[in-house]
Amino acid sequence: MIATRYVKQIILCAITAILICSSMSCASHKANTNQPSEVFIPQAPDYNDSTMWITADGDTDGTGADIFYVVSTWEEDWKDSLGRTCHYADVWNPLHREHMGTLEINKVAAYMSPGNRFYAPFYRHTTIDAFLTQNEDTVYQRTRLAMADVCAAFDHFQARRDKSRPLIIAGFSQGGLAVVELLKHIDDDTYRQLAAAYVLGYKVTKADMTQCSRIRPAQGESDTGITICYNTMKDVKYIKSVISASDVCINPVNWRTDATPATLHDTITVTLSPEYHVLVVSGYSGSEYPAYKDLINVGDIHSCEPWLYSECLAKNIATRTAAYRRKQNKK
Repeated sequence: MIATRYVKQIILCAITAILICSSMSCASHKANTNQPSEVFIPQAPDYNDSTMWITADGDTDGTGADIFYVVSTWEEDWKDSLGRTCHYADVWNPLHREHMGTLEINKVAAYMSPGNRFYAPFYRHTTIDAFLTQNEDTVYQRTRLAMADVCAAFDHFQARRDKSRPLIIAGFSQGGLAVVELLKHIDDDTYRQLAAAYVLGYKVTKADMTQCSRIRPAQGESDTGITICYNTMKDVKYIKSVISASDVCINPVNWRTDATPATLHDTITVTLSPEYHVLVVSGYSGSEYPAYKDLINVGDIHSCEPWLYSECLAKNIATRTAAYRRKQNKK
C-alpha cells in the first residue's frame, strides 16, 4: 500500500467515484464548450505528445498484455491567474502531473507493469468539488469533458498498439467510471481483444449492462472478456449509493461471487455480500485513510481499492492474460 506520507493526497483521489449518471456513454461525452465566462477550461491534452503519458514496458518475453490504466481524481477546484475557477485538472500543470503520476500512476505501474506493457494518460479529470455536490446535472456536465479526454487517449493508444496482444483496461474511482464508459465506447473488434477490465472502487449497474452487452461480470479467476468490479467497506450499512451501490462484485482474494470468506495477508478477512454486491472486511481498520468531508472512508474504505489487493490484482492480470492467449491459440 501507499506510504503514510501520501495519505493526504490519497484522500483527494478517494472521492472521485461519485457519479450518479452511470448510463452515459463515452461517445456522448463531448467536451462542453458552453461554459460560463468565469470558468476556466485548461488546454486539452495532445496525445501525440509523449509527455501526456506514463508508460512502462515490463514484457521481456512478449507474452504479456497491453494495460491501459486510468488514474483517479487528484485535484480540488482551483483558480487560474485571472481568478477564474477551474473544475478540471490541468495536464500541463507540473503539480497536477506530479499528483497523478508520482502519487498514483507510478505506484500502480510498479505492480501492473511487470510482465506487461503499461500505458496511462494524463487527462482533465473532474475535480472533487463536482462530486461533493451530489447533483446529477453538475456531475454529468463536468464529467463529459474528462471522459472525452479518456476516450481520445484510448483511441490513440488502440490505433498504435499491436492488436494481437491481449488488452487489459483498468482504473480506480473516477478512473473506474472511465473503464465503464470505455466499455461502452469501444467497438466489437476491440472488445474481442479484451482479456479483462478492472473497475476498482466504482459501481457497475444493471443499467450499464443493459446499455452495453460488452460489460459481462467476472464469474471466476480466469474467465476473459469480462469486467471485474469491487468496493470495500467495514459493513454494508456504509454503502454510498453514488459510489458503491453496484450490481456487480467479485472477491479479488478468492475470485468467488458468493459469500465464501477469503484471508488476505494472514490477518484480514474479505467476504463478499451477494445481496449488496460489496466486499466487507474485518481485521483491517483502514485507519491510514482518514475520512474526507464525512463522505469517503466513513465506514467504507474507498481509498484502499488499488493498494490493499495489489498482489491479487497483479497475479490475476497474469492469469487472465495467459487464459486469453490459450484461447487465441486454439482458434
